[in-house]
Amino acid sequence: MTNTVAIGIQWGDEGKGKIVDLLAPKMDVVARFQGGPNAGHTLVIGDETTVLNHIPSGILHTDTLSLIGNGTVVDPFRLVEEMDMLLAAKIPVHERLRISDRCQLILPYHRALDAAREAAKGDGKIGTTGRGIGPCYEDKTARRGIRLVDLTCEDLDARLDENLRYVNFMLTQFFGAEPVSRSDVVEALDLARERLLPLAADVPLILQQRSRAGDRILFEGAQGSMLDVDHGTYPFVTSSNTVSGAALAGLGVGPGQVDEVLGICKAYTTRVGAGPFPTELYNAEGMCDSENSGRHMAEKGHEFGATTGRPRRTGWFDAIVVQHAVRINGVTGLAITKLDVLDGLKEVKLCVAYECDGERVEYIPADCKVLEACMPVYETLPGWSESTFGATSQEQLPENAKALLKRIEDVCECPITMLSTGPDRDHIIHL
Repeated sequence: MTNTVAIGIQWGDEGKGKIVDLLAPKMDVVARFQGGPNAGHTLVIGDETTVLNHIPSGILHTDTLSLIGNGTVVDPFRLVEEMDMLLAAKIPVHERLRISDRCQLILPYHRALDAAREAAKGDGKIGTTGRGIGPCYEDKTARRGIRLVDLTCEDLDARLDENLRYVNFMLTQFFGAEPVSRSDVVEALDLARERLLPLAADVPLILQQRSRAGDRILFEGAQGSMLDVDHGTYPFVTSSNTVSGAALAGLGVGPGQVDEVLGICKAYTTRVGAGPFPTELYNAEGMCDSENSGRHMAEKGHEFGATTGRPRRTGWFDAIVVQHAVRINGVTGLAITKLDVLDGLKEVKLCVAYECDGERVEYIPADCKVLEACMPVYETLPGWSESTFGATSQEQLPENAKALLKRIEDVCECPITMLSTGPDRDHIIHL
């Protein structure tokens, strides 16, 4: 038995959907352990492209059970919309999906509060997607959240009234925004009661039973390690723990049930939203290096958010970021995606350190302002003109591409075990 945690180890958008989809046929269970509908996983199968936000990527596989764990936050409208999309494609969602009865529900007032806060920040915006993720996690920690299981509680109406008094006071009196109507929230709760509650289950119990039966389990994370609320570029982070350890709390399993941690990252680096990005070359404002490498990566890599459509900021591979992620996650193997995007560049660069106030730094400073002031220290390697797109064996790779991968392994102190060379399932090299 090999149970695997699969996580992104940059700022998200690393191509986790494809990697998880490749692993899923070998697994009996795929379980999502954190995050909300701000995390879009794009799967390309033949001519079909599917974007999943809530539901684990294993849902497309016949013999795989998909679980949404208690560490996630669920928007009833968006989850039902996703379920209906899959049902229309004749995917038997009700047979393959179970949702933790302890999941917190994202309600209309969470989205309203999220939007009001971002608007009030002006130029200081964090870059939240406005999906209500943060306010929902806040309610969870403040012990006023509404869980899936709470839809059966007799005191639900009283709790809802109390929450609305608090949120609408904040919206109207502090932010000067419109209040949220009770009817909108009740609509979301009724939808969850009708469509989601029948799928509610004790996820830790299912995982224990499956583990004892010898089933293989894939623990699926969302976003990326640099967006972790504790270990990322705080405060420009998401509202949950995105590291591998969160799989334990987010699903109710023990550390002995994890056998390996697969860290997924691009052959370059991207980021959506605000926050420090030392190797950045290109963004929506057109910031670009003299050789146009950043624009090349953005355009060839189709760097737009799967959920939000926002253009991603692009830059060279940051080995300090990946080193940091390897440490905090206990990564046992790297999966490198989008190597083919680098095809055609005369040279490629690898950030191996930062320079801060004249000193060489080989770690991620905890203070974002310090990190913003850091300048990347690059190693420059020769590029390649040959195409790596669709390569399925190491022998098909140009020597210069192999040299880059070897240097990434050395600097990040972690072996590369998978290499993606295109969007399709068969565009993969196992190393």
